[in-house]
Amino acid sequence: MTGDTPQRDDQFAAFRHSSYSRYFTARFCSATAVQILATAIGWQLYDETGSALLLGLIGLVQFLPAVLLVIPAGLASDRMGRRLIMGSAIWLEMLCAMVILLLALTGNFDPVLVLTTLTVFGVCRAFYTPAASSLAVNLVPKKDFPNAVGWNTASWQLAHIAGPAAGGLIYGISAQTAYGTAVVLLFLSGFLIFSIPKPPQRIETEPTSLSVLLGGFSYVWREKVVLGAISLDLFAVLLGGAVALMPIYARDILELGPQGLGLLRAAPGIGAIAMLLVLTRFPVRDHAGKILLITVALFGLATAIFGMSRLAWLSITALIAVGAFDMVSVYIREIILQLWTPDEVRGRVNAVNGIFLGASNELGEFRAGLMAAVWGAVFTVTAGGIAAIGVAALVGKVFPGLAKIRKLDEAPDR
Repeated sequence: MTGDTPQRDDQFAAFRHSSYSRYFTARFCSATAVQILATAIGWQLYDETGSALLLGLIGLVQFLPAVLLVIPAGLASDRMGRRLIMGSAIWLEMLCAMVILLLALTGNFDPVLVLTTLTVFGVCRAFYTPAASSLAVNLVPKKDFPNAVGWNTASWQLAHIAGPAAGGLIYGISAQTAYGTAVVLLFLSGFLIFSIPKPPQRIETEPTSLSVLLGGFSYVWREKVVLGAISLDLFAVLLGGAVALMPIYARDILELGPQGLGLLRAAPGIGAIAMLLVLTRFPVRDHAGKILLITVALFGLATAIFGMSRLAWLSITALIAVGAFDMVSVYIREIILQLWTPDEVRGRVNAVNGIFLGASNELGEFRAGLMAAVWGAVFTVTAGGIAAIGVAALVGKVFPGLAKIRKLDEAPDR
């Protein structure tokens, strides 16, 4: 920030546009449903099998479809209505949640059937991710987009507070109630998306060719600032993510039970929302690249503290810090990604970004589960946090242009 007095912005600028308000609510409902499902499925499978590897497989089967479908999903987002793709994907996710509910109701919660259903769920997410990320830009004017990015992240983070907490509490009533709640939320989310008037969108009109199909990869490779930003997230969260192992911490290390699992999963969201209130009031106005690298390093440090902690209050505090630092990095990275990318290729670029995010989250969960099965959860999380600090330093060296970014509103005019 510059000047003696920080400049304040309208915290709710994006919500002055009714289409964005519905989009935000839909994303929140969808993300909350996903978190309820993740919390309930993770707890039930671990409670019934005691397998850390199985927790990792939950992430892997949802990540692989994003890799295999990156080209058609991205191209569909650029050649078809993003609202249509997003709403359809949400309702297909609802059908997957209904299958999980049926398995729970019949007492046939077989890991193979659950993982198969989650694979289909991953296919839906493969199409949902680029469409949802690209649609936001079409719903608000450019001047309000940084504000929208903050609230986009907030919808996800709010869901990471409400979803896990609700998932843990509702699971205490019954697993079936938790899965049924997710079904209802996904239905509402899809309904809201389809209620949005058709937004303007630059449709890709070039004949299909190899260069068109690979347009997202080509653009990311050429734009080193974008490549550096999403690479930073990929490796930091891939190595430093600890979400998949939280059932182990809740049950075996901190002995908090399913309600405590919900609290652990919600803690990063609490930190993120607190930081969001700061960012929407006092946006990052200078030295954005350096702030991005520093906050990723602090994310790794907080993760390592959580990994070593045996005290519930310290663990929760560390996770709150994880969420706060992650919020800053996500805020800066998303503004760079969306505003530096032309609209006609934005879907394909977001599909590529979806792979990076999937690798950092779902594949990171598999990595964590596999390592924990061999070396234990404490070593896995602690070492991962330390590695994330190293990633921030390395990316700063490999992509010097990223650290030199100062003002986010000086992105190229697209």
